Amino acid sequence: MYILAFDLASFGVKTAQFILSFSILVVLHELGHFIPARLFKTRVEKFYLFFNPGFSLWKKKIGETEYGIGWIPFGGYVKIAGMIDESMDKEQMKLAPESWELRSKPAYQRLIVMLGGVIVNVILAIVIFIGIGWYWGEDYLPAKNVTYGVHASDNAKRMGIQEGDIIVSIDNKELENFDALEAKLILTNPKTIQVKRNDSLVSLNIPNDLASSIAKFKKTTPFVVPRIPVIVDSVGKSSVVTKGSFQKEDTLLTMNGKSIMYQYEFLEVKNQYADSLVSVQVKRGADTVIVKTLINGSGQIGLFVKLPYALFTTVHKEFTLLQAIPEGAKRCFTTLDNYIQGIKQIFSGKVKANDSLGSLISIGNTFPAHWDWEKFWTLTAIFSIILAFMNVLPIPALDGGHALFILVEMITGRKPSDKFMEYAQIVGMLLMFGLMFYALGLDFWRLFK
Repeated sequence: MYILAFDLASFGVKTAQFILSFSILVVLHELGHFIPARLFKTRVEKFYLFFNPGFSLWKKKIGETEYGIGWIPFGGYVKIAGMIDESMDKEQMKLAPESWELRSKPAYQRLIVMLGGVIVNVILAIVIFIGIGWYWGEDYLPAKNVTYGVHASDNAKRMGIQEGDIIVSIDNKELENFDALEAKLILTNPKTIQVKRNDSLVSLNIPNDLASSIAKFKKTTPFVVPRIPVIVDSVGKSSVVTKGSFQKEDTLLTMNGKSIMYQYEFLEVKNQYADSLVSVQVKRGADTVIVKTLINGSGQIGLFVKLPYALFTTVHKEFTLLQAIPEGAKRCFTTLDNYIQGIKQIFSGKVKANDSLGSLISIGNTFPAHWDWEKFWTLTAIFSIILAFMNVLPIPALDGGHALFILVEMITGRKPSDKFMEYAQIVGMLLMFGLMFYALGLDFWRLFK
């Protein structure tokens, strides 16, 4: 029952963050279409969060527009009069154009309406990143400050990284942020990685298939993690001790004689003794003491241990509002560049699409199991950039597809027929729904696997 309650609580927090973030993104994206359409005196018939085939969870008509919430959480839409869109309203398109329809407006106005959502998403990401920098600043852990070295996965060991190595640089360029290691290995096609091993600097060649291997296993097994001593930060109410006691700043050394000097060892060993009484050797100041404690059926011992940012020397940067503005814009376009590089890696074959694609399940799972506003806004900004990029792709049914046809019209002076636009919309929708269901299938496969 404890495990079930914990998992449900975690799932609930993740779901709530995802719904709030996604709703913000979709509503503002659609406002990006709605506002210029209304400014150009175009009628907007519907404004929906999520899709609503058959029925709506909620709807209300205000003026000429019906506002509502659908039941399929794949996005949202505005139904603009005189436009072939998700509604596939063919009857309206058979009638003569009215002055309040989009198809009656000049091409430049239609182009602004189509690109409005993408523009709003980019602006939103910049504003969020500015706010994050101004309010929270920036914290990161330099790789050289991971003083106990790293715990290496099988992937890392395959290329020669050993337990306790300290990552120093990639292609002889200092790795300033330890958390950026995996992204750099996947996105930048580096050739070598330099590690400090004992008192020597060792350069290791990076295999050509490393990016693919990291992408395949990163959701379950990080490439490397910092080796962290098991130091007690606090004792939880669920801790059951039969001899001695745990105290703040205790360093755990062994459990039933097995080493638990580092947190990855602690996690592995304590799971072996689930629902058992164990003897834990603890270093307390200059002394060593024995504590006997119960590990419950889910492998929990009731201790909160110190995390990397509490143990290692980190870097904190603060920004004034004026400093945060260019920093926020830079972070926005760096995020976009990283995403584009990731797409390139898929098309180049260095990363398999099956290992990288994910549906709403993958997106929702990126949110933390506890409510963290900084992480929430960071992820919302990142997803806003991704939403902008995906929508601007020149695919029928997406904003970019509509914009492409309008640009062709502006260049050639010939407007595509309504019948052509209808078929293009159908093809684009089939393509997008096929991709979404494929990604959803991959996520279910990963869950069952």
